[in-house]
Amino acid sequence: MNAEQREQVRSNAKYLRKVRPIDPDEIHEYVDGQPHPTAVKQVLRESAVALGLVERADGTFEPVDEGPLSTDFHGVEAFPVEYGRVLEDMLVERYGAGWPDGDSGDRLRERIRAIKDDYYHQRDVAYDAETALAYAVYHLPDYYAVVQYVLAELARDGLVPKRLRVLDVGAGVGGPALGLHDLVPEDALVDYHAVEPSDAADVLEAMLDGSGRNFHATVHRETAESFDPGAWVGAETSEGANGNGGSDEDEDGSPPTGFDLILFSNVLSELDDPESVVRRYADALAPDGAVVGLAPADRNTALGLREVERAVADRGPLAIYGPTVRLWPGVTPADDCWSFDVKPDVEVPAFQRRLDEGEPGESGLDGPERRDGEFVNVDVQYAYTFLRRDGRRRVDFTPDDSRVARLADSDDHVTDRLNYYAAKLSHDLSEGGNDLFRIGDGSQQVDHFAVLTEESTLNADLRAADYGDVLSFENVLVLWNDDEEAYNLVVDGETVVDRVPV
Repeated sequence: MNAEQREQVRSNAKYLRKVRPIDPDEIHEYVDGQPHPTAVKQVLRESAVALGLVERADGTFEPVDEGPLSTDFHGVEAFPVEYGRVLEDMLVERYGAGWPDGDSGDRLRERIRAIKDDYYHQRDVAYDAETALAYAVYHLPDYYAVVQYVLAELARDGLVPKRLRVLDVGAGVGGPALGLHDLVPEDALVDYHAVEPSDAADVLEAMLDGSGRNFHATVHRETAESFDPGAWVGAETSEGANGNGGSDEDEDGSPPTGFDLILFSNVLSELDDPESVVRRYADALAPDGAVVGLAPADRNTALGLREVERAVADRGPLAIYGPTVRLWPGVTPADDCWSFDVKPDVEVPAFQRRLDEGEPGESGLDGPERRDGEFVNVDVQYAYTFLRRDGRRRVDFTPDDSRVARLADSDDHVTDRLNYYAAKLSHDLSEGGNDLFRIGDGSQQVDHFAVLTEESTLNADLRAADYGDVLSFENVLVLWNDDEEAYNLVVDGETVVDRVPV
């Protein structure tokens, strides 16, 4: 189909979308030469993002709803088998059917060990083809689950639109992309951009090859530092993976507003200057959009995420939406906020079990230290942050300092009973003793923990609250813990704890 015919298809679609569902069988009659309806449908698919159209199951197109999407999300039990087959096909293509055994299995296991060791010691990881496959075997399932838990939280707050533009920086082998794909409903329109310079992009593109009809993916093989997100604000990018940019304005006449979500998933620790990168990408964020930062729960990467979060919140242009709320204006935290969420493990996927049980070869790479379960990774534990340009907070109120105290002033109140507001920033950290939870109100200068010494119906919300929930504490006892160099807020039978509604 030539350029003039394509423009006629699009012009007819612009008109008909205001009247009725757009049927390729109808439009082809209005185009010079009457091209086959299949060719018309392909043009509509390629133009869907710019036109704001979703394809229905019957093959017609209609405008996407402009409101927030809703998702029936109840957790992730397993990594989908169909994605596992794609990965195993890539492994078989490279190594043969016996990929988990012999020298190939040894090399993959050695690469996984090296990746874990590099991350632990904060060294750069170079993703060649073999490293990318090893990384996919080990990390696809947990990253797939993590992004769904995190984005479902934003969706429950009504902050994820049905017409959704996403920029996935450091997209890797596709865990976040697949999680996003499976989280959003079929009637959502997703304009997804991945920034990934390494051989991991080959795995990513294979994973996205079977994506749904309304999930439009573009892969940019550039580094986070070299990619210009502003060049793609408002650009038409519906030509499929590796498509090219186009107009400065959506074809429905609406001005470009930027990306609704900019996702930094497990990549900030790999950047030389993550703070400046996040600031630069924030310029491409929609006015009501969010930067979502994710990091593994290990101490180094989780604390690194908090450092970036605090830097861009302290110096702009972004503000923290959650979960590490800042309730008091004019103050910033300085505690050691090793804070992360924990969700149920996913089932062990077949490809991880096969590699873990694979027979060693003659390479000697397996080594005598190999342990059962060493190459199984189904824990869903992660640190995260939501940052917004509009200053909106998940719990948007300022406490009355005549009624409640700031955690920053705890040193003045040791052995006193006071009232506080603070977010719950951990699961139970105790090891067999009283339940222990990290808390923060955004003013704390050292670590603060809520210690549950006597549970009652009045304080049951402390244990029942979800990670990130803001709690009110009434009549809580403030003590200093010399061993931990932290303050303990002792919750006993005289203390009332309630969740603050969002």
